[in-house]
Amino acid sequence: MMTGNRLLLAQRTDPVLFAVVHADRYGVDFLRTDRYQSFVPPLRARTTRAYEGSTDRWAHRFADVLAASPDGPLHDGRWVLSPDAQLRRWNHGRLPHAEYWHSMLIDGDPDGYIDWFIHNNSWEILPLRAIPDADDSRVKAYRKQARDGTLPPVLLLWVSGLDCHLILDGHARLAAAIAESTEPALLELRRTVPQDEAATATQQAVAAYEVEVARFTGLRAIHGPGIPDGARAAGPVLARRLDELRTEHRPTWAWPLPGGEQEWYRAVRRHTATGSWEHA
Repeated sequence: MMTGNRLLLAQRTDPVLFAVVHADRYGVDFLRTDRYQSFVPPLRARTTRAYEGSTDRWAHRFADVLAASPDGPLHDGRWVLSPDAQLRRWNHGRLPHAEYWHSMLIDGDPDGYIDWFIHNNSWEILPLRAIPDADDSRVKAYRKQARDGTLPPVLLLWVSGLDCHLILDGHARLAAAIAESTEPALLELRRTVPQDEAATATQQAVAAYEVEVARFTGLRAIHGPGIPDGARAAGPVLARRLDELRTEHRPTWAWPLPGGEQEWYRAVRRHTATGSWEHA
């Protein structure tokens, strides 16, 4: 929910994150309430062994949980759950995994700052609760799976209003991957093109493809087989456009906060130990 430059992220009616976007649009101050509860049931060791590190199999499992859970982030619209999170591409092999993924975590317990210029477009990761230490019992259990290559993926939600990823499930798993300096498997949840827009754009893309095929057919009739085949020339363009319509990012929705700015302030006071927050 949003009022002016102030945001409130809630799980049902329970606030889990307050945020204030800077007037200069350089970043966001945030306050975490540490009241977030993962909606994903505990991942059993037997299931983990059976999945053998298959991100595709975990994607199906998480998709089922997301669709069934009233505490998850899904609302009307089209969504993508993808293992191809763009933040995986920033390292280019320059840094050890432990150093890189630790650098992608946004500091702040319980409050901090999201710098929108630290990685150009900030594809960082904001935990919704504190990342456990490497010697935490859950992390220790996951570290063996990280070494074995069977560690379940970390479930992330891309939020455009914060310009970062939130950890929906897998705080301890990410800590284990960092402790073992292995690249964590990721599943990124994000909004994509609405169905009606995708249908219209698909028709337009197919129509443009057919025009190109007809144009190349005419050219081949005049100039002979030295002219490329129309389907071969126009096909890749169509394929790319259809893939974009299936997977491209769309802004995260936000709804007006009932009660407006005054309710945002009241919520901050209710959910902070001191009744105040310096950025409120």
